[in-house]
Amino acid sequence: MNEIQRAKTILKILNKTYPTIKVPLKSRNVFTLLISVLLSAQCTDINVNNVTKNIYPKYHRPEHFVRLGRKKIERLIKKIGIFRVKAKSIYNLSKILINEHGGKVPKTFEELEKLPGVGHKTASVVMSQGFGFPAFAIDTHIHRLAQRWGLTNGKSVVQTEKDLKRLFPKKNWNKLHLQIIYYGREYCKARDCYGLTCKICTTCYPNRKKSVKTLKA
Repeated sequence: MNEIQRAKTILKILNKTYPTIKVPLKSRNVFTLLISVLLSAQCTDINVNNVTKNIYPKYHRPEHFVRLGRKKIERLIKKIGIFRVKAKSIYNLSKILINEHGGKVPKTFEELEKLPGVGHKTASVVMSQGFGFPAFAIDTHIHRLAQRWGLTNGKSVVQTEKDLKRLFPKKNWNKLHLQIIYYGREYCKARDCYGLTCKICTTCYPNRKKSVKTLKA
């Protein structure tokens, strides 16, 4: 089975396993989606949702966070990892959105990635889930699974993104990003499957005997 055949097999399994998919991070608008994705770095989606459920009913626009100030933002998100760094990013990007974008989240990768605390992965999630633009956000989990499934050589997340975009139709990218994340959490876990037990691994590599070692992002 070559990589194109594997990609088709994987897509078929994922569509059957997750015919419909929900965005795991709760948000009220594109701005709060941006904030939630920023907060999710080195933090679980569940923890982010537990924190933001008490924030977004009252604070959901850049103006709200600028008025709050850094220290108050810190207190609101203190249960989240590296909360001081994230509070600084939230405060500064809120000011930039007001001063340079009329209080709106920009709709291009270039402008998003100029914002404090926003990297390519965060921008990809906002572009795909917030604006519906075809994007393939690659985090460490997808990077690991793509190697395990023989879709990339794993040299970097940049290479993994290029490989997955080459192998899968553009119309599937946004949904596929979430499907892979959910499948990895449920069936192809880092310390459970090792490339030997889940349906995707056993279907794509029926003769595989040794666990797969993956490269870090």
